[in-house]
Amino acid sequence: MRETTRNSTSAARVAAAIGALTLRATRAGLYSRLTSGVQGVDATTYPVLSGLARVGPVTATKLAEAIGMDRTVATRYATRLQEAGLIDRRPDPADARATELVLTAEGERAVTALRGAMESFLAEEMATWPPGEAAAFAMRLEHLTESLVQGEAGRSC
Repeated sequence: MRETTRNSTSAARVAAAIGALTLRATRAGLYSRLTSGVQGVDATTYPVLSGLARVGPVTATKLAEAIGMDRTVATRYATRLQEAGLIDRRPDPADARATELVLTAEGERAVTALRGAMESFLAEEMATWPPGEAAAFAMRLEHLTESLVQGEAGRSC
């Protein structure tokens, strides 16, 4: 098989796998599993809390853009997380009319628990893989992700 044909087939397989991972039902199932036992977080609020942990203190509008969620929905979920004591709102230093969302200490602990749950889940799923395969997969996934992120950064300039 020619190299370009093999790469095309591999690219199609990766595209199909990414598509399956990003389906709402797949994400919701994963989020439900991860949030089980984490007080104040559920499958609907998980993306807001996780996104805030990744992008740092930010307005609801910017967070919604970053996580691909409607601003009004992100704001509603942020309110639920605030009521649970996981995030707080503070004045935006760059714009006195706006407020930033920020993780509280309890929110940071919840994110740590969620990330630990994700790592445990993935370790369990990969436990039966042949030796070295998980490390090789992690390296290749990091490489692909870095390429995609750099590509997006280049297009947004």
